[in-house]
Amino acid sequence: MKIYDTHTAPTPRRVRIFLAEKGIEMDYVQVDLQKGENMTPEMRQKNPIGKVPVLELDDGTCIGESVAICRYFEALQPAPALMGTTPLEQAQIEMWQRQVEFALFMQVGMCFQHSTGYFKDRMTPVPEYGKVAGISASKYLNVLEKRLQSNEFIAGDNFSIADITAMCAIDFARVVQIKVNDEQVNLQRWYKAVSARPSASA
Repeated sequence: MKIYDTHTAPTPRRVRIFLAEKGIEMDYVQVDLQKGENMTPEMRQKNPIGKVPVLELDDGTCIGESVAICRYFEALQPAPALMGTTPLEQAQIEMWQRQVEFALFMQVGMCFQHSTGYFKDRMTPVPEYGKVAGISASKYLNVLEKRLQSNEFIAGDNFSIADITAMCAIDFARVVQIKVNDEQVNLQRWYKAVSARPSASA
């Protein structure tokens, strides 16, 4: 099997970190987003919306969407659990993962796309929307700061996919000048800890 990946993009990085945490080795095929290699007919056969990452199994079956790929590997290799073990843990992790994805990760992405014009050859940037998305992302950091006052990790006591998503979002957010501030001491503590994990360099 192999994964179509773009090393500089935050979404594929989530899968690389997830697999690194599980100790799963993978063949990666690099796709140049700036050149539009993800939009070729061949790539659209693998994922109709032309996004990466895409997991291609040995029989040719393709799975797009980073969380779907992570779910596949969580089922194949449950330990270490990054999506929970009990029904309650799984629900809590899913809740925080979705909140982080919608309120932070996607907002950072929209800020980047609409503020920088990086993909202006294939979309219409709306700078005002990019600005609002950036403000929304910054505000959500306050939610995480409060959550981390009483929790070691975002979804509770254990490192999970929610932490992976948040770390990737915060790292990428620097491109659009969104950063954890000095007053967010709990978020700073968490960020230092998760960034020190070996998987963070995946």
